[in-house]
Amino acid sequence: GMLTGVLGIGPALTATIFIPDRHHFRGSYSGKDIIPLWRDAEATEPNLTAGLVDKMEEAYGFSLKPEDILAYAYALLATPAYVERYSEELTIPGPRLPLTKNLDLFKRSVALGRRLIWLHTYGERMVPDGHAQGVVPQGQARNTVAVPEDREQYPEAFSYNEANKTLTVGSGAFAPVIKSVWEFSVSGLEVVRSWLRYRMKAGAGKKSSPLNDIRPEHWTFSEELLELLWVLEATVAMFPGLEANLEAIVASDLFTEGELPKPTEEEKKPPAVLRRSPGQVDLNLEE
Repeated sequence: GMLTGVLGIGPALTATIFIPDRHHFRGSYSGKDIIPLWRDAEATEPNLTAGLVDKMEEAYGFSLKPEDILAYAYALLATPAYVERYSEELTIPGPRLPLTKNLDLFKRSVALGRRLIWLHTYGERMVPDGHAQGVVPQGQARNTVAVPEDREQYPEAFSYNEANKTLTVGSGAFAPVIKSVWEFSVSGLEVVRSWLRYRMKAGAGKKSSPLNDIRPEHWTFSEELLELLWVLEATVAMFPGLEANLEAIVASDLFTEGELPKPTEEEKKPPAVLRRSPGQVDLNLEE
C-alpha cells in the first residue's frame, strides 16, 4: 500500500508474497508503506486493531477471519475506481476504508478480494477450490512469434501496436494484448513497459553496484511475460464489477468512526524484530 505519499492513478494497494523492502512499490528504503497481515512470524497475531473483529462479528452475526478483512480491503483499494472517486480526499496521504454493515456486500467484497489476491500473488495465496497453487489462469495472450534465445538476438527494444493488439519484443511477438493491459499502471508506473525495460539488453534502473552489470545473456522470459499479461487481463476484466461493488458499499449503511475501536499507540508501532540466530540472514535494516 502507499500510505505516506499522495496516490497516483491506478490501484491504491498491491499484494506480494515476498518479503518487501522498506518501500515495496518504489523499491527503495525511503518509505515504510507495508501492511503485513500478521504481526508475528507464526501468523497468530493479526495486524488488526483489538476489538475490530468482535465489533464486525456482532454486526454481521457471522464469524470472521483476519484474511476476510484483508480481502475486503483489497477489493475496494485495489481498483482504480477508488482513487478516481476519492482523488480530492486523497490529497491528504493515506487511504480510508468504507466499512459496510451489510453482510451480503461484505461477503461479495471478500470473494472479489480473494480472487484479486490470488491473481496478484501469481496463484500462491487464497487459491480457489479446484486450482493448483502457483498456477496463473490462462488468458488470451499467446507468444505468436518466438523470441530468439541465442545471444546475438537478445531483445534490445519493444513496441506495441494498438491496431492489431500486438506486443513486439525484439523479433518476437505476443498477441492479442489489449490496450488496457498495455496501459495498466500503478501510481504512474506502467507495469508492462517497466517489466520489459528491465529485461532489455541495456537494462534499466540505477546502477548502484557491480551486480547491476550482470545481465542475462539469453532470453528466457517469454513464459513469465505471458503470466504477467494473463494476470493483468484477468485484473482489468474485474474492474467494472469492482467499481460497481465499491459504489454499492458507499451507498450502504456504513460503520462510523465512533462505532469502531481505535488503535493504541502500541498497535501502531512495528512489531519487535527478532534477532538472527547463527547462520540466518538478518533482514532488519534498522539498527
